[in-house]
Amino acid sequence: MSKTLLVVHHTPSPSTREPLEAVLSGTRDPDIQGVEVVVRPALAAVLTDMLGADGYLFGTTANFGYMSGALKHYLAEYPAFRQKASSCHVC
Repeated sequence: MSKTLLVVHHTPSPSTREPLEAVLSGTRDPDIQGVEVVVRPALAAVLTDMLGADGYLFGTTANFGYMSGALKHYLAEYPAFRQKASSCHVC
């Protein structure tokens, strides 16, 4: 049975897209099997993306020591996710 990893990102510049591409390259490692990777920009991701995922990876710029408004908006937009995210950790 396949699992789904949802990657939600806010990468407004080439320097922030580089780490995203490195992460996505890692998800394509041939030793990783049975994982479908779904990639969405923060302002294009929707609730069904989040509810259908088994794992999450959030990537954002740091603006004054806090996540970008785009990612904050996505996370705040869907209160239903808060119930599912009880085991979600942000690093």
